[in-house]
Amino acid sequence: MSGCTISALTLRDFRNYPTLNLCPAARAVVLTGPNGAGKTNILEALSFLSPGRGLRRARLAEATRQHAPEARWAVHAELISNVGPISIGTGLMPDSEADAGERRQVRLNGEAVSSANALAEYLDIVWLTPQMDRLFVDGLSTRRRFMDRLVFGLDSGHARRVAAYEKAMRERNRLLKAGAADTGWLVALEGQMAEHGVAVAAARRDGLALVEAGMALSEASGAAAFPSARLEARGLVEAWLAEMPALAAEEKLRRLLHERRFIDRDAGAATEGPHRSDFAVWHSAKQQAAEHCSTGEQKALLIAITLANARLIRERKNFAPLLLLDEVSAHLDSQRRNALYDEILALGGQAWLTGTDAELFAGLADAGAFYAVAEGALAPCPAPKRG
Repeated sequence: MSGCTISALTLRDFRNYPTLNLCPAARAVVLTGPNGAGKTNILEALSFLSPGRGLRRARLAEATRQHAPEARWAVHAELISNVGPISIGTGLMPDSEADAGERRQVRLNGEAVSSANALAEYLDIVWLTPQMDRLFVDGLSTRRRFMDRLVFGLDSGHARRVAAYEKAMRERNRLLKAGAADTGWLVALEGQMAEHGVAVAAARRDGLALVEAGMALSEASGAAAFPSARLEARGLVEAWLAEMPALAAEEKLRRLLHERRFIDRDAGAATEGPHRSDFAVWHSAKQQAAEHCSTGEQKALLIAITLANARLIRERKNFAPLLLLDEVSAHLDSQRRNALYDEILALGGQAWLTGTDAELFAGLADAGAFYAVAEGALAPCPAPKRG
């Protein structure tokens, strides 16, 4: 079994890197250095090899190198994808070519493609960052995005359905705000919202059930360094799907949207639907909601969910995703660190990890390429000795 492997990475005018050329030849790429040196920037650049706004969810222009406001950042990678060797290039599109606000352009093997969504056909990327440590106590929109990213890797059509639902919802909001009398168009938009919305909710339920089962299986097999969890997509439509067929849920959502037109008009937004769903997690052994667990337990739950998702992607596609793990090892004890590294190597793909202390990565000494990062520059460094 194989997995995504970056063999060459080039950055231009990206964050604090005027240029960067890196040719890692390892299953694990470890970037160490002080805070602010630019370690996470490299992971962010790699995250742009997938659809979306990257792991920071920043505005595209914000990734442009400081003190170079006229520049346009670019990322290029040579990699092994699930269809073989491929070249991916992406970067900020010139204002003169962007038809509506900032956009990024994407090239596959030198040929332009119309949308970054095409990248999902070639590789999956799974990431975990320190900002996600607050997932269980932050706003529900953050948890919902995390939940949908879990499902994206298991259901290739999920991102398209989410986008179609949100597009129809925005258009309905616009018509309601304008007081449009075209009820026929509203009916059509509400039909699209119902169709795509129920499909989105169903994919969430199915995807989370798979991830949950994967964690339970891992725990039963003796890989208990990280806890298993119960996962739930908690929302009105998801609850309906537990009680009725999808077609009945579609009709119910369509009627609800029709009934709430005046309420939604006054609110300026659709007040019910899968765009308001939440992601709920319980620590299985403790029978405790994640938000009530200690910060260490929350971190362990996040890692367990992320690893289970990566394993599922590998098993379903026979190809392991690229892992981006930012400062994940810092707050783990040695047992859990070594368990994490064993999981990473067992997956069969490539992982990129960051940290301030190289000694924390001694468990990857035999399989890692180590780089010291300082002031936007990288230099190979010796692997730490195993304890």
